Amino acid sequence: MLKKQQKRIRRHGRVRAKIKGTKDVPRFSVFRSNKHIYAQLIDDEKAVTLVAASDKILSPKFKVQSPKSQLKTKNLQKDKKEIIRTGKVAIAYEVGKLIAEKALKKNIKKVVFDKGGYKYHGRVKAVAEGARERGLKF
Repeated sequence: MLKKQQKRIRRHGRVRAKIKGTKDVPRFSVFRSNKHIYAQLIDDEKAVTLVAASDKILSPKFKVQSPKSQLKTKNLQKDKKEIIRTGKVAIAYEVGKLIAEKALKKNIKKVVFDKGGYKYHGRVKAVAEGARERGLKF
């Protein structure tokens, strides 16, 4: 029987067979561990990371000491629903905004999203939404 991480790696391999990043449209790769979240923009043709961001390089006010942290971010959607993100999801949202800002400084506006074999919800979704809010196109 396969373990959870082995299943994720298999799913990621299937996705990676279909997705390729270039210099103009890099691959937006997301990796999440139990404590941290990492995002990279990768040019697969040259095997180079163009931009990287993680919660480790955010300012100290975004650090989560415990899962019950009081860090919250608010975002108003088009239909005027208020989304309140807390804890690690809020940090993931900030990482998405950070990587989008760095990408726009390097004139990267369009990316191909690689969710890394994870389901598109929670922290992975928050990274994508944060990047979209700051102007990256998927």
